[in-house]
Amino acid sequence: SSFQFSFIDQKCQIFQDMNNHLEAVLKEKRSLRQRLIKPRCQDSLPIEAPFHKYIVELLSEAVTFIEKLESHLQAVRSIPQIPTLMRNMDIAVTKTEVLVRDLEELTEEILKWREVQKGLDSD
Repeated sequence: SSFQFSFIDQKCQIFQDMNNHLEAVLKEKRSLRQRLIKPRCQDSLPIEAPFHKYIVELLSEAVTFIEKLESHLQAVRSIPQIPTLMRNMDIAVTKTEVLVRDLEELTEEILKWREVQKGLDSD
């Protein structure tokens, strides 16, 4: 029976310790949140002065690489759409050819009509 009470006593002690720990965490919550929100890049990097020039060059290279990578990824993403784009261009070319033929026919009709009008005017 005393073993049972000591076991309960141990559990109570564990819960008490956990409770104390959680209270401490809650008290620190604001400073913890601010530390989590703060971007890591604001921390100073432990880089010796002679190497700073190389770090600047490396960062500019990294920016260029990321910009180029984005355009390459865009190109790769568009590859599956190329057959559809080619089909659409073929359709557009065909429609344009039909329009050009229609325009030529219309131009001929207008010229004939103008000749007829000139003939009527002279009579």
